[in-house]
Amino acid sequence: MANPQALAVREKRELTGKEEKTVPGRFYIPCADIYEADEALTLVMEMPGVERKNIDVALENNVLSVAGRIDFSKYQGLEPVYTEYNVGHYTRSFSLSGGLDQSVISAELADGVLTITLPKTAAARPRRIEIK
Repeated sequence: MANPQALAVREKRELTGKEEKTVPGRFYIPCADIYEADEALTLVMEMPGVERKNIDVALENNVLSVAGRIDFSKYQGLEPVYTEYNVGHYTRSFSLSGGLDQSVISAELADGVLTITLPKTAAARPRRIEIK
């Protein structure tokens, strides 16, 4: 029998760094899942409330950095009665290993979920060896 998993609310983790930010507001670490297939790695990150124009995905020195900025004007004039969901920007970085074709990385945003596809190089893909 399969082991049933309980549904639980995951707390939002606030970024606690000592470096100064040039953008006002709180920063959170978005939840991420990484999937591996023969052809690519797929990175899926939750970034609710972030618009496509406010997301930056950058690659420098084998580090993939993702930043999403919230438009706080949408929340002006709202007086919360009760809150569980804190509003803030998102930022996260990943060190990339060899075997990825960094020239063709792609990203899509749909319904607050950012999906980044990191294709593998031909040499890093598994291959079947014929037995003679």
